[in-house]
Parts: sequence; C-alpha cells; structure tokens
Amino acid sequence: MKILKFGGTSVGSPAAILQTEQIVRDAAAEGPCAIVVSAFSKVTNMLVSAGKRAAEGDAGWEELFRQIEQRHTEAITSLLQPRNQGRVMAAVKMMLNELEDVLHGTFLVREQTARTADMVLSFGERLSSLVIAARFSQEGIEADAADARRFIRATPPFGKARVDFEATGELTRAHFAAAKNLQVVTGFIAGTAKGETTTLGRGGSDYTAAILGAALKASIIEIWTDVDGMLTADPNIVKNAFTQPVVSYQEAMELSHFGAKVIYPPTLQPAFSLNIPIRIANTFNPSHPGTLISERSGSGPSPVKGISSIADISLINLQGTGIVGVAGVSAALFGELARQGISVILISQASSEHSICVAVSPEDADAAADAVSAAFAHDISAGKFERPSIVRNLSVVAIIGDNMKRTPGVAGRVFTAFGNNGINVVAAAQGSSELNISVVIDRSNLSKALNALHETFFASDLKTINLFLVGPGQIGSTLLKQINRQRQYLAESLNVEIRLCGAVNSKNMLLDAEGIVTDNITDTLAAGEKADMGQFMDRMQAMNLPNSVLADCTANTSAIPYYARALMASIAVVTPNKTANSGQFADYAALKQLARAHNTKFLYETNVGAGLPVIGTLQGLINSGDRVLKIEAVLSGTVSYIFNNFSATKRFADAVREAQALGYTEPDPRDDLNGRDMGRKMLILARETGLKTEPEDIEIENILPESALKAKTVAEFYEKLDEENAWFEQKRQEAAAKGGVLRFIGSIEGNKVGIRLETVDANSPFYAMSGADNMIVFTTDRYLERKLVVKGPGAGAEVTSAGVFSEIISLGR
Repeated sequence: MKILKFGGTSVGSPAAILQTEQIVRDAAAEGPCAIVVSAFSKVTNMLVSAGKRAAEGDAGWEELFRQIEQRHTEAITSLLQPRNQGRVMAAVKMMLNELEDVLHGTFLVREQTARTADMVLSFGERLSSLVIAARFSQEGIEADAADARRFIRATPPFGKARVDFEATGELTRAHFAAAKNLQVVTGFIAGTAKGETTTLGRGGSDYTAAILGAALKASIIEIWTDVDGMLTADPNIVKNAFTQPVVSYQEAMELSHFGAKVIYPPTLQPAFSLNIPIRIANTFNPSHPGTLISERSGSGPSPVKGISSIADISLINLQGTGIVGVAGVSAALFGELARQGISVILISQASSEHSICVAVSPEDADAAADAVSAAFAHDISAGKFERPSIVRNLSVVAIIGDNMKRTPGVAGRVFTAFGNNGINVVAAAQGSSELNISVVIDRSNLSKALNALHETFFASDLKTINLFLVGPGQIGSTLLKQINRQRQYLAESLNVEIRLCGAVNSKNMLLDAEGIVTDNITDTLAAGEKADMGQFMDRMQAMNLPNSVLADCTANTSAIPYYARALMASIAVVTPNKTANSGQFADYAALKQLARAHNTKFLYETNVGAGLPVIGTLQGLINSGDRVLKIEAVLSGTVSYIFNNFSATKRFADAVREAQALGYTEPDPRDDLNGRDMGRKMLILARETGLKTEPEDIEIENILPESALKAKTVAEFYEKLDEENAWFEQKRQEAAAKGGVLRFIGSIEGNKVGIRLETVDANSPFYAMSGADNMIVFTTDRYLERKLVVKGPGAGAEVTSAGVFSEIISLGR
C-alpha cells in the first residue's frame, strides 16, 4: 500500500487537479494506494477569516462564504461533464448550506469556540475530496470521498487534537478492508469518540497521510507539494538552494521544526516508529526524484544537510546570582511555561549558571515573561533574580546534518561566516547529538545569515562577492571590463565570483540583487532610475547580501560621507579615491576604527601608487616588526615624466608641453606641478607609519616661478615658463655639475613630511627613473644598506582598476 498526499497547491486549480490525476493514475497502475487531499489552495485561510469575522459581528463573512462557494462550483463545472455535475453539485450545496448555518450562528452569538472553529475548518477538505473523487471516477479511476472523521479517532484539545493510534488503527484497517474503490481521504481532520469534529493542526494533512501509512503499514508515504523536495535552504531567500536527495528522519524532524515548510513536523512520528520511508515530490515536476526521508542520511561533500530558520521569535532572559548553583531553577522555569501552554523553541544557559534564556513565539513573549515573573516573584523581590527581560525581533537559524557528528570545525565555520558579515550572535545552542547548531540573531540579518551560511557549506567553495560600484567612469568601467575578462579564471582557479549588484553615477543608478549583466555600464545605467546616493545606500543595505563591497571609483566626495555607514553594516569599502584618507586625521582614524570594530575591510592601496603594492608593502614591514627609518617617493607620473625628460636638449617648458600632449597632466599642468596631489599621497603614507599628520603639516617646495603660478590662463602659464627657462636651466646645470639629475621627491623621516626638488646622483634609485614611472624607496632596519624599492606605473585607468580589482579579489580569498 502506498499513501499519496496532495497539498493545497496540488489541488489549487482545475489544471493542478488534472496534474494530480495523472500522478494518481500512474500510482494506481503500480499497486494499491490511498489518497489524502488538502483543501483547495487558500480555502483554509478564507475559512479562518470567515469564522473570525463572523465572531466579531462583521458581515464580511458572507462575501468570503460566497467566494468559497464560487470556487467549488467553478471547479465542478471545469472538471466534470454536465451529466456528472448534478449529483456532485447537490452534495457540495448541502455541505455549503451546513457551513453557512455554522457561520451565521457564530455571527448571531458573536462568539466562536475552538470546537466551532474546527467544524468550520473541516469544510475545506470535505469539499475538495468530494470534487476530486468525482473527477477521478469520471476519468476511469473509481474513487470514493472518505471522511477521515469516521476512522481517525482523536481527543481534544480542539485545533490540535491528540490521535488515539490504537483505536485509529483498528478503524482505519476496517474501513479500508471494506472499501472497493480508491479512497480520497480528507486530510487535516479527525473525529472524537462523541462524534465531534476536530483538527490535527495547520499542515495536518501530512499528519493524516502518516497516520494512515502507519495504520496500513504502507510501503511508502509520498507528500506531493509545489517544490522539488527538501531544499538546502528557503529558495525564496537563498536563490541557489537545491534539493537534497536523501535525508534522515532526524534531519527532517529538525528541518521541519525550524521552519522548513515542505513537511509538517508531527508527520514524521508515525513513519519514524515503523521505518516507513517518506518521499517529498513536486506535483508540477513529477519527473524530479524529490527527497527520500528514511532511516539513513545520505552522504555528501558537506557535513550540513540543510539550513532552516524561524523568522520571528522573542527571547526571555532570566538572570541573577540566585540562579548559580541552585537546583530546580530550570525545572520551575519550564514547568511554569508548560502550565501556561507556552512552547519553548530554544534553550541556552551560560556555564556560569548566571543566566538562562528561552526562545518563544512573539505572541507568547509577554505571557512567558509574566509567567516567569510569577514563578520567581519571591526571588525577584529579594534581589536574587532580575526581572525577566524580553528581546524582540529576533530569528533562529539552525544548521542541521547527521554528518556534523564528529566533524571538527562546523561551529567555527558558522561563527566565522557570521563574523565576516557583521552578524551578531545573541544566543546559541547545540545538543550533544551534534545534529543541530541553533543560533539566535537579529531578525534584520536573517537573509544575510542564510545566504552566508549556504555559501559556506554548499557553494562548492565558490565565494560570491556582491559589488556595488560608485562612479563607473574611466576607472570604474575599466574595472568591470577586467572582471568580465577574468570571470572564468576567477571561478576555476580562485573559486571567486564577483557579481555586480548595484552601480550609480551622477545621473542614474541601478540595483539588482540577482546581478547586473552588462558589457557597457554607461549604456546600461542610462536606462536606470534617477541617481540618489542616499537611496542607493538604503537599498544596498536593505538587500542585506553577504560579502558585499562598496567600490568608490570617483575622485569626488559624493560617496565619502557613506563610508562609515557601509563599514558599520559590515560592507567592505574599496577605493582609489584618496580624499577620505587625506583630510583631517580624526576622520581617517575613525574609518580605520570602524573597520576594525565591525570586522570588515577598508582597502585603499590605490590611494598612493595606483596598481603598485605600496601600502601593502609598508603594512607588511611594520606588522612583521621592521622599523621604518625613511620613505622617499616620486608619486606623480606627470612630475616623473617631466623631470625624467628635462635635459640639455629639452627645455623644461617643452617637457611640460610634451607631458600634456601625451595626456599625463591635468588640463592645467599647475595642478600637478604644485605638488599638492603628491602631498596627499605622502600624507597617507605618513599616517600608515603611525604619524598623526595633518594636511597643513606637509611642507611642499614651490618649484614654479611666481609669474607662472599667477598666470590667468594655461597659454599664459606656458609663456611664463618660456620666459623663466633660464631659472630651470640653471637648476639643471647645477645638478649636472654634481653628476646628478633633478627629481621632485617626497620624504618621510622622523615626524617630518615634505616634498622638495632634489639633486640625486647615480647612487640613488631615483637617478635612473624613466617614462612616467612612480618610485617608492623604503629605508628600514632590515633594508638599510640595500633599500627596498617599489617601481612601476603609478597612474592610468588600467593599472588603477587592476589595483582595485586585486583588493576586491582579496576579500573573496
């Protein structure tokens, strides 16, 4: 005997019932079977609302009743031929008249008892079984609607009846022994010995199937629903969740308890006791194998079988010195909660015994706190215990798997995933069976937590970085092109995927948690909505994606006020924009502190040397215990090119003109030659060494004649340079007479930071500089005789973007 149960969506429409019919036909061809059906989709909710409205004296129950009536009459006319409709329509009409009388009586007395509520709810399954059995019979599958109240015997409480398995077994076997046709059994409902109608709790149709399976010693119980089995996580939250082919009874019990809605928790109990396998399958994808729940758990690469959750819970915390070493506190606590009918979801107690907390449903929180206060009133008044506190808006995340047993590091991976994404753990619990690690977190972090854990345990080591790009101009667009070119390599060699989830420029913005696919971000953004940096940040945070990165590729201040907000939300910040780090020291230090406090990254390697490893090298020296004695640097490709090409055969003004023609300078070359940009870079380097340097502390030598500085136009600036050629030539000749060349060099020594025009000879690393290269020279205790030199292109979209790209990749590794 095989038991097949079909949920509300599986019988939610005439089209769905036709799909169900084919599944039943195939099953019946293989051998004896019985069918359990739920109410049509959403009908149970409508019955609940109708009952409540009637009890409140709201005449709106009548409209709900009419909708229920219409739903079933339309199903009859869609599924049955005219010659078969009359008998079924009459039976349905009689049942609807009974329902209307019950609801009208409730409306008159303005009260709905638990017993009346169960009676109202029973009509959903009773109506659906009539229509479905008639359809089956019409199509050659002889079937009878079987009212479970006749053979599933239960005792109150109403709303969640207790099944009498011994009486139910005898009645069920007798009923099926006498039945000649396929039985279409009403799920969810049962009858008492007095003939009263009761229900088995929401989701109880699964329970009905398990009860029948146990009574009839079924070979298998199949739960047909609208998903492909039990998934590794909620697919509505975790988009890449997938079906687990095999799950043990214990794993299924844990997953279903913690919110996996595919199966109703008590369903497993009768099947578990008799080792009856349960298959979860998809009515709308019947070829999929689904999930088999049995005695043994399947093997797999991950010790975790699934990640489940309860979205909304409250925590009741009892603490005080009076708890420590006192026997019976837990017994009194749980005894009182049990007497109040309050179910405890999770328990956690510190080893110091100073506090104990329990998680309950939000609707039970106030009653639970009052119950605990009453139970320990004497100790609270005596000051031994504090008054119980309630922490609301929390969620429980459960990591479940039989193979977690004796697998080291599972808990460590859980808490590392949380820590890396700024998710605070409020409470945690793990049983000695090692089957379940349950963690209480803030409800706002639920989506991020589930995605982070799923990636940790199921993503085949592929780590997804969710990128939000500010300023997709020359550097930003080049960065995206580099990412697209390297996408396959990143996945295959580094197990990293970078997904663009948001982009914003001065005009437009676009956000999509599923990812933005584009070959031309400028064109793609043009179709976006109007830019608003505040809204961009709001929506980025609302997505709450794990491993998020804000990349500011602008040269302005539009995103800088939001760095702190991103870091506090555990969103890493990567930027070539040096403005934030070259302002007041307090602002620089605050961002660094926020990154440390929230265990996230603030990365700005490209602030100083574009793609050159300058800051990373300096931090490596300091972190390894080396002492930095002096830093010398040429940190402007423009200035580097000009002085590298200024010679006896090329005047200074001509070298500047050539640099501008090659695109090395700003539109006004004075913005490069005044040394201020280089000063900002030296300021950042000084701060990285530990100096609390302010912008005004940087001493910059003026290398331009006053007349050139005051020129009103660029053309006039060049005229003045030509006029002052003798001054520059004199400087060059003085350097040449010493066997040297001129270089505009920044230096950090002691607490002094400055930039000066210097003469360097052939012994200096700066002597042989060429092109537009940057160079940084570190003199340290370890690199004293032979200095550490970092040299290469220090500007340009390609190398700067590559530096940003490298830092983003480092976050994934």
